[in-house]
Amino acid sequence: MSPVFGHGRLRLYLLKLLEESPRHGYEVIRLLQDRFLGVYSPSPGTIYPRLARLEADGLVTHEVVKGKKVYSLTDKGRAELERRMDELAELEEEISASAQQFARQVQQDVRETVRSLREELTKAAREMRRRDRVASKEAWRETKERQKEEWRRHKEHWREQRAAWAREWRQNWEEAWRTATGTAEEVAHLKLERALRAFVEDVRESVGRTGLTEEGLAEIQAALEETAARIRTEILERCEE
Repeated sequence: MSPVFGHGRLRLYLLKLLEESPRHGYEVIRLLQDRFLGVYSPSPGTIYPRLARLEADGLVTHEVVKGKKVYSLTDKGRAELERRMDELAELEEEISASAQQFARQVQQDVRETVRSLREELTKAAREMRRRDRVASKEAWRETKERQKEEWRRHKEHWREQRAAWAREWRQNWEEAWRTATGTAEEVAHLKLERALRAFVEDVRESVGRTGLTEEGLAEIQAALEETAARIRTEILERCEE
């Protein structure tokens, strides 16, 4: 309990509150809480027995109003309060000093809490900025790597295209020369070679688009063997005749 209410002092302050106005027990408790800014919050088990003792001593009396005991000061109670006015004044000063001290402590606690909160917010903001910088660097690095990979693929594609164009140009030139200078049989062989190359390129592109399994490879090989056999038996033999 607060040292403000030493021996007999709570009794004196109850007389003071009832001298101000008749009150019921709960109202007395609430007033004590308010005047001590919540630091001192007496329980009903503290206040009601003391009010009953004051009534037994003839210092207060009560009447029931709307089911509640409302206590008021008697003449004897006013006389005791008048006799102890110096002590009451000292008590009032001590109560005021205690409230001021508590208010200063609350202000200090609030300042420390605000300072701590400000430091935490500053730290959190600094950490967020650091994470943003790290994330930005990572994103820039990933973008750079993607661009490098894309450029590498483009270079590889153009290299393959240049090689394909060179082969095609060379083949076309050779075919044109052989067509112009070769025999009918050589020209026929040249046309067959050209058709076969076109067929091979077409098959290669199809495989590149769809992929090739072992089963698919076996089917293609069987089809090629069957085609080769038909060429030998149905076309080349007829040409020999």
